[in-house]
Amino acid sequence: MYYFASDVHLGAGGFESAVRREARFTAWLDAVSRDAKEIWLLGDIFDFWFEYRKVVPKGFVRTLGRLAELSDRGIRIVCVTGNHDMWMRDYLAAECGVEVYTEPLFAELAGRKFYIAHGDNMKIEGKIGLKVMNAIFRSSAVRFLFSWCVHPDLALKFGQWWSGKSRKSHGGASDAKILDPLTEYAAELGRDYGVECCIFGHFHLPAERISEGVRVLFLGDWSAEPSYAAMTADGELTLKTFVQ
Repeated sequence: MYYFASDVHLGAGGFESAVRREARFTAWLDAVSRDAKEIWLLGDIFDFWFEYRKVVPKGFVRTLGRLAELSDRGIRIVCVTGNHDMWMRDYLAAECGVEVYTEPLFAELAGRKFYIAHGDNMKIEGKIGLKVMNAIFRSSAVRFLFSWCVHPDLALKFGQWWSGKSRKSHGGASDAKILDPLTEYAAELGRDYGVECCIFGHFHLPAERISEGVRVLFLGDWSAEPSYAAMTADGELTLKTFVQ
């Protein structure tokens, strides 16, 4: 089986909320590990993540331990970073055996061609403010200055504040029109690259669409009803809700 999840936002909310969220996610990892061949994490797994050369954020030990354990068992784990965890370096790869990618991926799974991405920073033509903000946050120079000039305690405090602001700006979205740009983009990917299925996160709105023959799945978040996708070895793909 292949499993896909995004927008867990580990660490979000107060302490008790964060503990419940991590317990829910690790329970999901335990459940899917029974028959998982691959687990794909499509970004914003952490509400905020910034790696210094020798320092990573406090917490998440249960999640990191599970990922390392599953990787040691031979389950492939792939993480495509999102806008809340774009500043990953090599920690998850070195310590947990997770493949980390900072750009969307084309992948062949179960004989089908997929395009897999978090969904942020895509099809934002005309949104000047968003383009400028993305350019700043993804700048290697800004990352270097942030890591050398800002104490980790202050960096995490700022990151948690910014992440909360960003999450609230689209969390719980109900207008499905927000999904239209990437739905249309999926059709382009089908025409130009033969993509059969796209999977995105980011919008916190679970949905399924067909765009000129290309199947498009949007994963929801993990605040209330955790959303994920599962695919059998013969390519049967389903959007699901995790119930403990």
